[in-house]
Amino acid sequence: MARYQNVYQYSRRTGSTDASRYGRQNQYIYGSTVPKQDIGRQLEEQPRKRLSNEARKNRDKAHHMSLGYVLFLAAALCCAGLILINYIQLQSSLTNMSETLTAKERELNTLRVDNDETLNRINSSIDMEEIKRIAIGELGMTYAKEGQIETYTTEGNDYLRRIAD
Repeated sequence: MARYQNVYQYSRRTGSTDASRYGRQNQYIYGSTVPKQDIGRQLEEQPRKRLSNEARKNRDKAHHMSLGYVLFLAAALCCAGLILINYIQLQSSLTNMSETLTAKERELNTLRVDNDETLNRINSSIDMEEIKRIAIGELGMTYAKEGQIETYTTEGNDYLRRIAD
């Protein structure tokens, strides 16, 4: 069974899309299979739109930069550069302060450990029995008796001052 197919050909000379500009070519196709169409060729043959003069001028203007725009971009670039330099300096300063703080904390911990060791050494070197012997034997001190101990209550004060007996 034969089929009849109309094939339109585009005339490249005129660049027009008018249907009267197409030439018709008749082809007979034998068989029952549908032939593959060449889509790429059809896309290539589609006419290209022509730009108006106004659109062409607008595109040309978009490709050129004026002096004011260039100066604005240069000023924006300088501002961004100064801000970034300032940020890097602040970051460096923060890092240095952090390192200084860490060094001071290490020094404080070292001093605390030394202080605790010295206090323990002093406390271990004190002989309470020797102090008691000297206080009672040489200085004449005695233990407090029953009537000598008086207790006082304070109301929120840190110390008590006794004015009279």
